[in-house]
Amino acid sequence: AIRPCCLVFNTFLSPVPPLWEHRSSAALSTQLCKDDRSYYITTPIFYVNASPHLGHLYSAVLADCLHRYKLLQGFNSKFATGTDEHGLKIQQAAEAAGKDPLTFCTGVSKQFRHLFSSCNISYTDYIRTTEQRHREAVEHFWSVLWNKGLIYKGSYEGWYSTQDESFLMPSQVGDALDSLGKEIKVSLESGHKVEWMKEENYMFRLSAFQSQLLDWLRGNPQAIQPERFHQAVLKWLQEDLPDLSVSRQRSRLQWGIPVPGDDEQTIYVWLDALVNYLTVAGYPDKHNQWWHVARHVIGKDILKFHAIYWPAFLLGAGLPLPQVIHVHSHWTVGGKKMSKSLGNVVDPLERSRMFTADGMRYFLLRQGVPDSDCDYTDDKVAKLLNAELADSLGGLLNRCTAPALNPAQVYPSFCPQSFPRAHGGRAVHEDYHMLDAIQKLPAVVEKHYETMHIYKALEAISACVRLTNGFVQRHTPWKLDRKNNEDQRWVDTIIHISLECLRIYGTLLQPIVPETSNKLLSRLGVQPHERSWAGLNFLARYQGMDCPFEGRALGSDSGVLFSRLEPHNADKQKPKKTKNTH
Repeated sequence: AIRPCCLVFNTFLSPVPPLWEHRSSAALSTQLCKDDRSYYITTPIFYVNASPHLGHLYSAVLADCLHRYKLLQGFNSKFATGTDEHGLKIQQAAEAAGKDPLTFCTGVSKQFRHLFSSCNISYTDYIRTTEQRHREAVEHFWSVLWNKGLIYKGSYEGWYSTQDESFLMPSQVGDALDSLGKEIKVSLESGHKVEWMKEENYMFRLSAFQSQLLDWLRGNPQAIQPERFHQAVLKWLQEDLPDLSVSRQRSRLQWGIPVPGDDEQTIYVWLDALVNYLTVAGYPDKHNQWWHVARHVIGKDILKFHAIYWPAFLLGAGLPLPQVIHVHSHWTVGGKKMSKSLGNVVDPLERSRMFTADGMRYFLLRQGVPDSDCDYTDDKVAKLLNAELADSLGGLLNRCTAPALNPAQVYPSFCPQSFPRAHGGRAVHEDYHMLDAIQKLPAVVEKHYETMHIYKALEAISACVRLTNGFVQRHTPWKLDRKNNEDQRWVDTIIHISLECLRIYGTLLQPIVPETSNKLLSRLGVQPHERSWAGLNFLARYQGMDCPFEGRALGSDSGVLFSRLEPHNADKQKPKKTKNTH
């Protein structure tokens, strides 16, 4: 992830900068693109100092879900992810591995690509900060800030953490002992060793943007979601906002983009990294279509850099601010933070093989709550997937398409006399309650997808699946006399309604579990062009309209929708097939 910046506390070495044009409060508001069918979503770019972990996959799955959802709604959506490849840690890690930095970065970047490919992350652009297009964007962005007098030359003296690649205030540093018992200074946040250093470099006038940032956030209460993170940023903005160092001496940091016009300085890695979002949008010449509709998905650890420093840079460059910054919390394991020393780091690639890509996607999105940390155990994954995908959803599909109940293997007819709009016929009160819940479900899901509360959308879908299972169980269609015409019409109506429910669930779940949804919708005979948000139209026959699926043959039976897992041996077992009862 993008790393912390360095803070500068000493007096400026340059004269007062020339005035630049202040933008009005109205201009600070999020600007909407004239083409309101464009959508641009990003993950952070991931730092290549280590292999991908569960948090990286969570960021990617969240953004992928929003991207797929917007495509279903007919939007032209761009989805960017990638890797952050410059900096001192990379330079040192490459030396330790006996590789040149680019070769080292390429190897780790491929690991991220492989994980995302394995988990069906459908990005449209994978950006690496070592690409030429990105270097050109960063150089142009720097030049714009420099020409406006927003970057000046100064000096820094203070504590610096190489491992965190950040400068620290004295209040962020404490005493500790190293492995040999020697007294050292460490970062209170990360625990990593810090050293006192002094160097001349370039600084950005962050302090000049404090009031404009406050205006932006107060005028756009939805700009940072969830609310608790919006409030956290407002609180930070009440404090002093020191200017930022935005370069390092070339003698210390060679692996990075040189400052334009000054070969003795390297652009600091986090400024370089943040510009990736503009690079993908087509900056500096072709970014307007996308940059007006930009949304970032980030972890809470990089909130300050995205919600204060990045908007300040954008204001300085005269560019619109992101529409929304979606913030998520972290994953713990057994209640503890993941760390190599504890040996509890979860390998997302290994788990996606164990639980399937859809299984991992479903778990992360069903259990992940944006505003609080979430806990991971293999047992939790297996239990959730067994209960909701294998048993509840898979069992419903299996029941309604089994030859014993549906010998003709068709989407049977709906009988309005059996299930009239006015209460009566053979339907009971609970059945009308179920239809009402499923009729409202797309709007509920849409609301939660829009605010990245995916877990709430999945709670709502899961509750409706339970209602449909209850509906089938309540009327026991397998016990009815098929030779009786009235009974046969009622059996057909029960199955028709259940298949319509399944069609809605399958359509709404496409951004979450694309493979499982495809399998479900294909089994129902729903064609690819019939799977959009606009095509939901639940139970048309009940509304007095024609149903395009009525009488249509079901798709071929491709087996169990989702295979059950052994909960207590989840870390040792591959998915286990359950007996197909079709």
